[in-house]
Order: sequence, then C-alpha cells, then structure tokens
Amino acid sequence: MRYHLRMPHSADGRDANAPQGAALHEAKLALRRQILARRDGLPAALRAAASATIAARIPTLPEFAAAGTVLLTLAFRSEWDTHPLVESALAARKTVVVPRVNTQTRMLELHAISDPDRDVVAGHLGIPEPRPERPQVPRDAIEFVLVPGVAFDLGGRRLGYGGGYYDRLLPLLSARAARVAGAFEIQLVERVPAAPHDVAVDAIVTESRTVALTR
Repeated sequence: MRYHLRMPHSADGRDANAPQGAALHEAKLALRRQILARRDGLPAALRAAASATIAARIPTLPEFAAAGTVLLTLAFRSEWDTHPLVESALAARKTVVVPRVNTQTRMLELHAISDPDRDVVAGHLGIPEPRPERPQVPRDAIEFVLVPGVAFDLGGRRLGYGGGYYDRLLPLLSARAARVAGAFEIQLVERVPAAPHDVAVDAIVTESRTVALTR
C-alpha cells in the first residue's frame, strides 16, 4: 500500500484551514452536489467495471482477510456495487453485518445477514437494509468496516450524505476495527471540508489504487 500523511491540523485537532459554522455547512453541501452529479453521470459500463475492480481489491487487504466479522454496506443509487464483496465475505465464512437505520434514535443498528437477497429489504429512504428480525451484532464484534461516503481526500477525510449516521457510529466501534472506504476515483478530491467530529478513514480503495493512511 502507498502511505500518505494526513493534512496538517492545529494543536486542538482542528483543520486550521477548514471553513467553520455556516460556511462549513455550505461548503459540504456544494461539494456533495458536485460529486453526486459526477458519480451519477458515470456510464453504466464504466461503473460496472470499476465496481468489480474495487470489490476484488478489498478482500486482498490484510485487515479484511484477518477479520471474522465485517460491517459492509449495500449499494444504493449510483454507489459502487458492493454485492460481489458481500458474496466474497460470505464465501470466506465471515460474519457479514449490514446497518439498519433507526430513525427514532438516529443511530445505525447492526444486523447479520446470510443471504443478501433473502435477508434484505428496502428501508429508510429506499436504502437496502437487513430485515429487522435478522440477529443483531454488538458493535465491539466488528473487526472491519466499509465506510460509505460521497467524497474523500488523501488525508482520509470523508464527506457523507448529511445524516451523520456514520459519524455517530464509527467512534463507538472498536479502535482496532479497520475503517476502509471504497469509492470511484472520481470521488477523490483535493480537500474535503471537515469538522472536528468528522471521522477519517484508514484507507481508500478505488478502481485505480489503494491509499493507506496513518491514524
């Protein structure tokens, strides 16, 4: 893996050059719109080929290979297709966990699946989620987490979809759990505007490269 240093921060952990307050909100909104439009515009053939490459790269990561319990996502709209990765993890006899949105607590509940077709239904906003009757898995059992996002930078910063669900979940997982993002190369940007509570990822896997980051 290639290693890149994170962007410089001030002594209190903040990004000294990042916008704050309303300016930060507007910067995130503008970048989210830009990257989603870019991702939505990918031709189907290119999306399929890139997705297949990303799905093949992630299982080669030592952190994924060593993990017995993995938290994965199911593709929604123009996201890269994670279905082959889910199938690969199940074939390797890993416990595959998928998040389910609890709109009342605004938290993600973690459920194990054994069949991505039978065990999954359309959930919050139409996002594929495990059926509520699927067994729940404790957060501290997660050893690898696939972190979704709209955009990422080479400092590991992530721009999510605006709900804050993963920013609330990730600090609750074991510090030993590898936090890895899969994304199309076009989702990498020079700089993601981030607040102090925004959680960075440990690695980013695209169809072109794997970028590993120091914590």
